[in-house]
Amino acid sequence: MTEKVIPIRYGRGATSPDAPWDGAPLSDTLSRPLRDLRISVTDRCNFRCVYCMPREVFNSDYAFLPHAAILTFEEIARVAGVLVGMGVKKIRLTGGEPLIRKDLHKLVALLAPLGTDLTLTTNGSALARQARRLKDAGLQRVTVSLDALDDDTFHRINDADVSVARVIGGIEAAAAAGLAPVKINMVVKRGMNDHQIVDMARRWRGSGHILRFIEFMDVGSTNGWRMDDVVPSAEVVRRIGEQFPLEPADPNYTGEVAERWRYLDGGGEIGVISSVTQAFCSDCSRIRLSTEGSLFTCLFATSGHDLKSLIRGGAGDGALRDRIASVWNRRADRYSEIRTAETARLRKVEMSYIGG
Repeated sequence: MTEKVIPIRYGRGATSPDAPWDGAPLSDTLSRPLRDLRISVTDRCNFRCVYCMPREVFNSDYAFLPHAAILTFEEIARVAGVLVGMGVKKIRLTGGEPLIRKDLHKLVALLAPLGTDLTLTTNGSALARQARRLKDAGLQRVTVSLDALDDDTFHRINDADVSVARVIGGIEAAAAAGLAPVKINMVVKRGMNDHQIVDMARRWRGSGHILRFIEFMDVGSTNGWRMDDVVPSAEVVRRIGEQFPLEPADPNYTGEVAERWRYLDGGGEIGVISSVTQAFCSDCSRIRLSTEGSLFTCLFATSGHDLKSLIRGGAGDGALRDRIASVWNRRADRYSEIRTAETARLRKVEMSYIGG
């Protein structure tokens, strides 16, 4: 069959026919390997965070994907299996909010036998009641988003009727179930929650969890991003270090997104993710599978590469491998390294559609 290929604008395009994959390790045009797969299992979320799904856009009139359009668990597992055979070592389930996808533990059970590092990112609101079932199905760890410690600030960010205590309860349930160490992500936006930086560090020091601070990014086209709203990671580290002295720690592996810092008194560590001020494109080994089955080679892409029509058109795994290899071998994305005020205004795919 012939499939329409949607070109990526940050790269060399993807309009030539797929060449057969020769089985060699994949490497893009900047010599980056394919190692990480992020799977968005739903484009829906029960939060309306200002930096991701602002309510004025994602309101009652917003057209989310119908159920028939999204990949089934079996289709997701098939694509994941093909990608693992091509070099993927880590799989992360994302959304939207992945825990609002019904029976997500069944997908985890399909993915666990692939033998990868299997993790999940969640807003934590439904984690307390699902943590044990996810662990039993084969999930290894979770990352929980928590952008503030007081409910007033938290509600201004997530625009949802969910308390901080509920999310913390999810973190505690995840740890008790063995989904540890739990990583806790805080997106920092100046003037909104940056006054909570040191409080967050104080709250999670010595807990065994790993707190990570993420620079406010220009993902998608609806979050009103401005450089003035970015709190650079260097400032975050400085603020915390003035209260709790820190020292740099080595990365756990090549391509690790977070820069690690360790408390001098042994109180654990924090991480900073600096996509705006210290781009890490040169080590990026991530590919994303969207909710409805398209591949994206960059979080800031404007479009993707359709796999679903191949899957539902009866193509074999060989055809999927050839398509994936064709996409990755032509990949040249390095958005964060070339970011300007003009590129920030481009109409990029929303993070809720391809996962963070």
